[in-house]
Amino acid sequence: MPGGRLTQQERRQIAIGLADGLAYAEIARGLNRPTSTITREVMRNGGPAGYKADLAHLATERRAQRRKQAAPRGRRVPERADGRDPEAVREFEETFAGIFMAQGLPKMTARALASLYATDSGSLTASELVGHLQVSPASVSKAMAYLESQGLIGRVQEGRRERYVVDEGDIWYQSMIASAAGTSKLAEAARGGVSVLGSGTPAATRLENIARFLDFVSESIVRAAEQARDILHPKD
Repeated sequence: MPGGRLTQQERRQIAIGLADGLAYAEIARGLNRPTSTITREVMRNGGPAGYKADLAHLATERRAQRRKQAAPRGRRVPERADGRDPEAVREFEETFAGIFMAQGLPKMTARALASLYATDSGSLTASELVGHLQVSPASVSKAMAYLESQGLIGRVQEGRRERYVVDEGDIWYQSMIASAAGTSKLAEAARGGVSVLGSGTPAATRLENIARFLDFVSESIVRAAEQARDILHPKD
């Protein structure tokens, strides 16, 4: 299998494959590349719906240039205290953030969440995030406020500073329940439109079908979340 960076032509083939609805594995076989390479490439550059070959190629060149500027010739990349490969960790965080972005999270928010998940402690202070992501405190504050509003992180007080956490209690459970609640509200709103538009009309029938679908999805999310919590985190 060929190694090295993807060429611009390969990126254009990836874009064509995505447009044709091909799976990552199928695109990878066509390019004689590992599936993980294709997955990482797409997720770090806008996801399946937003991937643009030329923009992805340009972004990769810019990242490579920034790395060269950040690590002058002869200077080694600082080793991590945990002994992990810093480049591999950075690649993982980019891939993970790309997946979050494809699911709708803003870029800065996705990067912050990925950084939290890549820590052994599952937590970071605002200053640690600022240093790690090389962004302003205001950017971190905005990103963390959004994540907290979505129930994806928790916040604990440590003296005068705050620490953001992703392993606090049932965060993912609470997030799924919040998602289900939002879906239920949408179903309720759709059902409310039935009486406004007149029962039996095409528009009302459409809304009623939407409401039934969303009700089913919402109930399924709650049921699955409760089952997962009971199985993965049984109470003593």
